[in-house]
Amino acid sequence: MNRNVVFATVVSLGVLLSACGGGDGGSPPPSNNPPPPAADTTAPSVPSDVTAAAQSATSILVSWTAATDSSGISGYRVFRDGSATPVTTVATTTYTDTGLSPSTAYSYTIMAVDAAATPNVSVASTAAIVTTPSAGPARIATQRVFSGITLFAAHSLLRVPHDTARWVVVQQDGHVVSFADTPAVATTSNVLDISDRVVFRNVHGLLGLAFHPDFPTDPRAYVAYTHETSPGVIVLRISEFTTADAGVTLNPASEQIVFEMAQPGGHNNGGHLLFGPDGLLYLGIGDGGNDDSATGVAGNGQLTNNLLGKILRIDVSGTTGSRRYRIPADNPFAANPLCNLDGTGTQDCPEIFAWGFRNPWRWSFDSVGGQLWLGDVGSHAREEVDKVVRGGNYGWRCFEGTLQTTLNCGTPTTPLLPPVAEYVHPTGQSVVGGFVYHGAAIPALVGRYVFADYNLGYIWNIAADTAPTLTVTTTDGWESGLNPASFAQDTNGELFIVDVRTASIYKLVAG
Repeated sequence: MNRNVVFATVVSLGVLLSACGGGDGGSPPPSNNPPPPAADTTAPSVPSDVTAAAQSATSILVSWTAATDSSGISGYRVFRDGSATPVTTVATTTYTDTGLSPSTAYSYTIMAVDAAATPNVSVASTAAIVTTPSAGPARIATQRVFSGITLFAAHSLLRVPHDTARWVVVQQDGHVVSFADTPAVATTSNVLDISDRVVFRNVHGLLGLAFHPDFPTDPRAYVAYTHETSPGVIVLRISEFTTADAGVTLNPASEQIVFEMAQPGGHNNGGHLLFGPDGLLYLGIGDGGNDDSATGVAGNGQLTNNLLGKILRIDVSGTTGSRRYRIPADNPFAANPLCNLDGTGTQDCPEIFAWGFRNPWRWSFDSVGGQLWLGDVGSHAREEVDKVVRGGNYGWRCFEGTLQTTLNCGTPTTPLLPPVAEYVHPTGQSVVGGFVYHGAAIPALVGRYVFADYNLGYIWNIAADTAPTLTVTTTDGWESGLNPASFAQDTNGELFIVDVRTASIYKLVAG
């Protein structure tokens, strides 16, 4: 064979072997592993909706909407007053800045940090600016509003969700009425009339109303009222009503009973209802009026196998059998079977959120941060204000305020939490819980909790970060000359008072 032909054949064979990955000295087979990803060099989006709200004269709550990034967000840097050094880095979208100075303006910006191997940082957010209030109580006064209407047995004023055009008034006689939010309004219209089933005398009557947060899309509202099941036998009834006309009225024939609890002493009903920022329904129930006596081993406030003397929390977005609610998974006794329709059970009731109350009369959630503030009416010695937390035991009837009683109260299995504030009789005789102020009309009041006494008309305001327990006196408050039944808050954070003495509504203004 020709030498050139042999050489060409060998070369061709070598090329073929190389192409097939064989033969000595051939190229290695291609790798099946993908190339390493490119490094993340893109900064996160800028945190938006940054707000700053004074919580007290020395603290500010900063909050914002979360940023986004393909690698995820590892944290947020919080900057104060244009400094290049962050005050802190947090993993959440809120931060409470403390140790500040009263009556001082502060500004805050936020930068997001992603979770890339080499972290990327966003540009700074738009600044949020707020001024801390003064250190002492704010000077306040009241001004009558909506003078063209006169109310009857009114004790609560509230908004319908998503409706800034009208107010709703709850009347103890079993009527709910509404009126337009205009200064010259002169008429009211009927929302609900259940006077045919409400016991209206002394402390009894229609006591509370809460619209579902999605009302009227969700047509439900909840009320608390006293009902006489037989002569002299009074129960506190919690019921659900619905609207059939897009929220203009509630249909009295639509009633569905949720609870019906006996009131053994005929007073201390409680009856205030609110939906919390978590979308759950909270109910404040008094001790039934018989805990002031020395009989019994503990008193209803300390007995967790009944619903008296408690704050309840239920989820009305679902059902449990025939019951029109279910139990939130983190309630203190959530694993137990539901208590009975009459508010008693063989085990700790899973509806309970907190306990140890005598008569929680008006309470609210801080619109900034969600803290639950409550006024608990005392017996013969003291009135108290509480910050309520899940699973908290607030002491009645072992304690009235910070005063230990001589009443039997069993052996509490959880620590007894002291009130944030209290006052001693005869400074006042019946506390009315209010709101933490976040309006604009009274700058010195921003971040302070406002409450009052029904009997003597004193109105107090204390710092939201007050350490337990502050004793307030008449010199700390303002004598309004009113008999406040409750406070109300509009969508701008301004506060109003329902006055029983004049059957009128007053607005809180700077003093």
